[in-house]
Amino acid sequence: MKTTRRSVLGGLAATGLAVAARSTQAGQTPLDLSRLTPEQRAKYEAMQSRAMTALGYERVTVPGASALLEWEKLKSAGRGWPIIIGGDDDLERVVDQFAMVDPEVSGHPIAGMELRSPQDVLTAASKLSFPRDLKNWAGAYKAGDLRAPEGDWPGNVGVGSPGPSVATDIVKGEFLEHVHILLIPTTYGWEVPAYLRWGDWNACPPPEYHVAALRAWHSDFGAELVGMNGDTINLRVANRPKSRAKAMKLAREQYGYCPDIVDQGVGTISALAATLMASEWWYLWWD
Repeated sequence: MKTTRRSVLGGLAATGLAVAARSTQAGQTPLDLSRLTPEQRAKYEAMQSRAMTALGYERVTVPGASALLEWEKLKSAGRGWPIIIGGDDDLERVVDQFAMVDPEVSGHPIAGMELRSPQDVLTAASKLSFPRDLKNWAGAYKAGDLRAPEGDWPGNVGVGSPGPSVATDIVKGEFLEHVHILLIPTTYGWEVPAYLRWGDWNACPPPEYHVAALRAWHSDFGAELVGMNGDTINLRVANRPKSRAKAMKLAREQYGYCPDIVDQGVGTISALAATLMASEWWYLWWD
């Protein structure tokens, strides 16, 4: 069997070193260490400490209600690209993804998994054209798998609460008590997935495809990456599509890239297109 990030997580779970903290569309469950033996817990906590050290990026912590304002201040400060991560559990998941194949964290190399530098990922991304090359990823959905109906254009478009969803508890409908913002050493928001090694699990593409997608949408729509937790991307868009035809084209692109936003979300391509025209915030989520 081919080694994947998903199988690595499964292996860690089997040994008691990854515990039940997987997100659902409604939100995340708290991390539960109670099932671990004292020895397993000590080993887990030591790995988490090494993983946090490996991440190494400057971190700012603020109340969830202040996250967007702080993001704007940090973006203007020129200390790197700020990315709102969310709360403690969100940060832990991002750190897990970043460090899971790092032998200095796990204590041994993981067969079949390559530890790539940000530059490795960016070089791979520079050779991709989005969305054309998404099909080159072995895990990409085939055209026959993308079966969401086009649907009728909705009469009323609900855009939800504006702002970064990663700063909120979407179950309670309120801001998180505090959120973490990482400062990534790049001036381009679309490069952040390369620095976080973000993606390459389940139906979520590898980091270079996220870089290519965000780069294309920044060029075409002025989309800026604001938030990113363990399974969600938040973009703020300066130039929304101005016609239904352009919005439908973009909605089909996003559906091929992130099927869950339609299949487990708005239900039709037209409904997604309408929200892309109506809101300056775009939300992408992978199960």
